[in-house]
Amino acid sequence: MGKQVAAAAAGAAAAAVVAVNGKRYEAAGVDPSTTLLEFLRTQTPVRGPKLGCGEGGCGACVVLISKYDPATDEVTEFSASSCLTLLHSVDRCSVITSEGIGNTKDGYHPVQQRLSGFHASQCGFCTPGMCMSIFSALVKADKDAGRPAPPAGFSKLTACEAEKAVSGNLCRCTGYRPIVDACKSFAADVDLEDLGLNCFWKKGDEPADVSKLPGYSSGAVSTFPEFLKDEIKSSVGQSNGAPVAVSEDGWYHPKSIEEFHRLLDSSWFDENTVKIVASNTGSGVYKDQDLYDKYIDIKGIPELSLVNRNSKGVELGSVLSIAKAVEVLSGGNLVFRKIAEHLSKVASPFVRNTATVGGNIMMAQRLPFASDVATVLLAAGSTVTIQVAGSKRECFTLEEFLQQPPCDSRTLLLSIFIPDWGSDGITFETFRAAPRPFGNAVSYVNSAFLARTSDDHLIEDICLAFGAYGVDHAIRARKVEDFLKGKSVSSSVILEAVRLLKEIVSPSEGTTHPEYRISLAVSFLFSFLSSLANSLNEQVKVNAPNGQHTNGVIDGSVDYSPDKHLNVDSNELPIRSRQEMVFNDEYKPVGKPIKKAGAELQASGEAVYVDDIPAPKDCLYGAFIYSTHPHAHVKGINFKSSLASEKVITVITAKDIPSGGENIGSTFPMLGDEALFADPIAEFAGQNIGVVIAETQRYAYMAAKQAVIEYSTENLQPPILTIEDAVQHNSYFPTPPSLAPKPVGDFNQGMSEADHKILSAEVKLESQYYFYMETQVALAIPDEDNCMTIYSSTQIPEVTQNVVARCLGIPFHNVRVITRRVGGGFGGKAMKAIHIACACAVAAFKLRRPVRMYLDRKTDMIMAGGRHPMKVKYSVGFKSDGKITALHLDLGISAGISPDVSPAMPAAIIGALKKYNWGNLAFDTKICKTNVSSKSAMRGPGDVQGSFIAEAIIEHVASALSADTNTIRRKNLHDFESLAVFFGESAGEASTYSLVSMFDKLASSPDYQRRAAMVEHFNSSNKWKKRGISCVPITYEVRLRPTPGKVSIMNDGSIAVEVGGVEIGQGLWTKVKQMTAFGLGQLCPDGGECLLDKVRVIQADTLSMIQGGFTGGSTTSETSCEAVRQSCAALVERLKPIKESMEVKDGKVEWGALIAQASMASVNLSAQAYWTPDPTFTGYLNYGAGISEVEIDVLTGATTILRSDLVYDCGQSLNPAVDLGQVEGAFVQGVGFFTNEEYATNSDGLVIHDGTWTYKIPTVDTIPKQFNVELINSARDQKRVLSSKASGEPPLLLASSVHCAMREAIRAARKEFSVCTGPANSALTFQMDVPATMPIVKELCGLDVVERYLESVAAGANTAKA
Repeated sequence: MGKQVAAAAAGAAAAAVVAVNGKRYEAAGVDPSTTLLEFLRTQTPVRGPKLGCGEGGCGACVVLISKYDPATDEVTEFSASSCLTLLHSVDRCSVITSEGIGNTKDGYHPVQQRLSGFHASQCGFCTPGMCMSIFSALVKADKDAGRPAPPAGFSKLTACEAEKAVSGNLCRCTGYRPIVDACKSFAADVDLEDLGLNCFWKKGDEPADVSKLPGYSSGAVSTFPEFLKDEIKSSVGQSNGAPVAVSEDGWYHPKSIEEFHRLLDSSWFDENTVKIVASNTGSGVYKDQDLYDKYIDIKGIPELSLVNRNSKGVELGSVLSIAKAVEVLSGGNLVFRKIAEHLSKVASPFVRNTATVGGNIMMAQRLPFASDVATVLLAAGSTVTIQVAGSKRECFTLEEFLQQPPCDSRTLLLSIFIPDWGSDGITFETFRAAPRPFGNAVSYVNSAFLARTSDDHLIEDICLAFGAYGVDHAIRARKVEDFLKGKSVSSSVILEAVRLLKEIVSPSEGTTHPEYRISLAVSFLFSFLSSLANSLNEQVKVNAPNGQHTNGVIDGSVDYSPDKHLNVDSNELPIRSRQEMVFNDEYKPVGKPIKKAGAELQASGEAVYVDDIPAPKDCLYGAFIYSTHPHAHVKGINFKSSLASEKVITVITAKDIPSGGENIGSTFPMLGDEALFADPIAEFAGQNIGVVIAETQRYAYMAAKQAVIEYSTENLQPPILTIEDAVQHNSYFPTPPSLAPKPVGDFNQGMSEADHKILSAEVKLESQYYFYMETQVALAIPDEDNCMTIYSSTQIPEVTQNVVARCLGIPFHNVRVITRRVGGGFGGKAMKAIHIACACAVAAFKLRRPVRMYLDRKTDMIMAGGRHPMKVKYSVGFKSDGKITALHLDLGISAGISPDVSPAMPAAIIGALKKYNWGNLAFDTKICKTNVSSKSAMRGPGDVQGSFIAEAIIEHVASALSADTNTIRRKNLHDFESLAVFFGESAGEASTYSLVSMFDKLASSPDYQRRAAMVEHFNSSNKWKKRGISCVPITYEVRLRPTPGKVSIMNDGSIAVEVGGVEIGQGLWTKVKQMTAFGLGQLCPDGGECLLDKVRVIQADTLSMIQGGFTGGSTTSETSCEAVRQSCAALVERLKPIKESMEVKDGKVEWGALIAQASMASVNLSAQAYWTPDPTFTGYLNYGAGISEVEIDVLTGATTILRSDLVYDCGQSLNPAVDLGQVEGAFVQGVGFFTNEEYATNSDGLVIHDGTWTYKIPTVDTIPKQFNVELINSARDQKRVLSSKASGEPPLLLASSVHCAMREAIRAARKEFSVCTGPANSALTFQMDVPATMPIVKELCGLDVVERYLESVAAGANTAKA
């Protein structure tokens, strides 16, 4: 009997048990490689956590995990990435998702309500993850007994922590500012008046008060259910006897090191199919290339979690999480605290909570992993204890361990020991240079330095560690250490040390930006040694990047800086903001800043995106196999023999397109098609060759990795990969005459009038990837009679329907495309989304089963295309006073393999460039056909580049004349006459031309003059940090397109509205709701306010609403509103007589009664309109201006945006809250394009920056520290929809102000150090391309400025001696 109980206990222990939002789930028979995210999304009703990257780099999948310790009766909670966490590793844990803290049924949580009320959700795909990051920060802060109790309604969180709470979460829509405000509203030390526009109080009119916010009290959500505590307590006694060797589901958790070794010795152990894991976060860096069928989880071995502190130092068990290590070390002396500070910049909060210190070091030992942990522990003289199975324990210094050949899986790292250095004569500093200051980005170089100095200022002992610079593992610079020992630090000693260092730090072949990395290592050593020199020896005044190394980010103020505030690290400044706007009551509820329709649903995770639709019966899943060759015959597809290959059900290729169908993946009406599959020739790296079909999405991803494609390049020309290649081979797409831009005036005449000429200069702009949070996705369900229903995340359902029908060879009415909401689009869900819909449709049509495809991030990035890269040559003539008389442009645009929207690009580029009066304008544009993925429309396509090119030319003219750039800008802005010459009818009425007054308001204001003077002062008193400030105007032409709308009133008075546009986060539904209430308002006693809650905008459906057109070009919201207004007018006409006859009888008539009466009278309660623009008014101009002020670090190339002030003309805004969100979000997306987003490809044109590891979009720590937006209501124009204007794309152009300000700062640095690199051979004139990443900024400031500075100081010292 006893044996049976033990056996049952052992059997029961096999199935993992998890509580999800308080409900018990047993994961019997679940594949051990299943992640928590996959389990939650497929085996439970939860849909809040989303798959955004699969790497722990975006935060869309964050959940709160709680563990219970029966011995202490304590629950510990931590946030984690559910995409990396394996299901079996959270056995007997409780998991809380966004639905678990609040939902429609039980009411929303204050975090969700505040995110909605602060307008902090647009497409909403990232919002549940944001929600859980904020919630877990609140739980963590409120549990801290050492903190004082907060005032009522607040938490124990501080405003500073609130900003960092979402530092690992990406959002592509909002620009983060409102998210930070929502989070800060919980902080006890916040001044509520500082928070931005919200729905809780009317800013400026009412005082901000915590009682107006949705009430928060800690502990309202139970994080660990009682039933699971009881289960855990009752199993404590039984688990000891169960032998570990039997595991029913392939998951082994040894309880001791001996048990672990027994498993390694068992007959089934095979390194290829068995994975040893502690937290599995390493799979976010080094992706699994195949499935594993067995896992050994070492987290349960008690010895590996120990923490030992004594007088000698601290010993950390290898499976301790990085977050726990930070906690342990924070309480120690200087060295320990600095290590903790550095480790808190590794990855992001939800990864640090689970990632282990030992795992990080093992990756650094086995693989070329750019570890921060290894570098700082190396400098601190750490040692490691390891045990190889079957032999005794050994202790090595970390340096020896890293130098050994890569360990195999039989080596177990037991612990890491960090010695206690005390604090006498000890200096310890750590540094890292990475694209994001708060972490969540791999360092270009990291380093850590420890020095012990004697009483007479000599260096007794020193350790210099460098890592991540393109080397297998962190190293100690032994030669430099030996040189420095016994010396006193002076400028000549530092110079010699730097020279020695440059011989040691040499990045390996193929490392990006090698010279930049060497110069970083030099900068770090210089910073450390000069601060050491200054603290030791008052006689030597090296102009150091002063001793303030807050967070390893060097601060470059002078030692004895007159302004104390300059010593604050600008990255640590809090985010502040101001919003100014005028509210208009004339058309209410239109014009009110109401919150986004469905924002709470998005925050709770209940909003349904395509991948959230429950899988239909017999659903299969697909993943693309793509070409890695730019131009080759595809001879065949084979699969490696692997566990994942066994999961392949079939492969769909061009041969499976039905007879009568076409191999077509997308089309742009009148411009051309693109193929769905490469057949028989792959024409670019990243082209779809086929689709692997499997039983689950993860099996499909894994199986696609196993594909081996056979290529042949026989009889094929070499690929054309660059604009230069295309020009050489005359490989172009034609521009249809109707789309070609028109020149202005006579260029030669203009040149002859010029006093000065720049005959040839160039500027280059790279591509930008969309990085919508939801990757491309579609679900195709075959129906009777050759029909097909497709749920697609697309901006163009109508074109998708047409292309799918052509692909399958069936009539259009057989295809129904449904799109409810899109998790971010930006143009990337237009053409490119059709390919995914077609691929699913072809597979579903052939297999007669539903097929879903949700692209993994890497495949999406490789196939998506993105913004058009271009190369521009210009010649310009101008007068001595700066008035430009003539401009000629040679434009080369890389279009990729198919025309897509490229033929429309020249008109957009020239259109935005025309914001200045060039006198006479001529151009030659070439749309280059190249063997790369087709570039497509991306937010502000062409206009962004054109607007920037104009600024580059203006700045060049200014530097040629040594004039102030703003003076040249102002001199060349249009008056209304020249505006009409350049823009024709789009110029509109003179009263609507607001650009000059906006530019003057910013650039001529006393505030701007004062700030410019302060920048000047800062630059003259700081050597290693420089600031720049710039003001940029923008003009943006938009076009109005025909759009349908339909309004239907139900018998109970509720209203359903359909429009052609798609809700992609831009607030379309919100504006349409307001317009419906306004349009029907004259039938209501209160003018329509009561109708807002009665309106539901329903999903786009191509069989219900035809001629839907496309969502893009910034005007979809206003044209959809106009179509709805016309539909409402038709309804009002029908209902008015009934209302009037009822009023005669009953006086005031309520809405419900009116509709009941109309229904009885058989009035048609549905009206549809197809709005077409007035032929005399098909477009108009949008205006804006923006000032940005930046600070660059001359030593690292890092840029901090100190402040941005944007002024944007919204006309009479339909919803100021929505428009504000568009302005901020577009601006930050633009900042990414101009500064950080590096779209890199290999020599075959295949995208290699293909994930969150290498492609860095802006995060909360890279947005402006002071972010001010003013929406101005310009003159009315009855031709526009209620005098409103577009806001989706134009503000993105304002981000070039950041690039221009960076140029000013770099100019100051070049002047300081007399750097004259570049073709112009001048400090003031230089070519600065887009994006201006850290390496480019540093290169322009001079890679050798430290050496040059030290040489000049040393030379000065020698002459002084002489």
